[in-house]
Amino acid sequence: MATVTKKKLVQQIANRKGMHPNEVRGLLQEFLDAMTDYLAEGDRLEFRDFGVFEIVERKQKIGRNPKNPGVAIVIPTRKAVKFTPGKKMKGLIEEGKAPSNSTMQGQFA
Repeated sequence: MATVTKKKLVQQIANRKGMHPNEVRGLLQEFLDAMTDYLAEGDRLEFRDFGVFEIVERKQKIGRNPKNPGVAIVIPTRKAVKFTPGKKMKGLIEEGKAPSNSTMQGQFA
C-alpha cells in the first residue's frame, strides 16, 4: 500500500487533463479549504458515490496516561470529522478492486 501525497495527486490530474500543475494545485487547495470551512461551520458534506463528511461529538471518557500507566485521566468532550464512504466507494474497497488510472476518470462524478 502506497501513500499518495497531494503533490503526486496534483501531478496525476495535471498529466491526465493537460493542465499546469500549479493550476490543479490551486483548484485542489480551494476545494480542500472550502470543505474545511463548511465543516468548521457544522455543515455536512455529501458527495454521491464518494461519501459523507460530518462533524460528530466524541463523549468525555476516562483514559490512561501511557507515561504513568496507573493514573486515570479525563479525556474531554471534543468534535471530530467522521467520514462514511458512499456505496460505490465501499463496494470497490470491499472487493479490493482499485480502478486503474484510465478507468478512474468518471468513477466518482
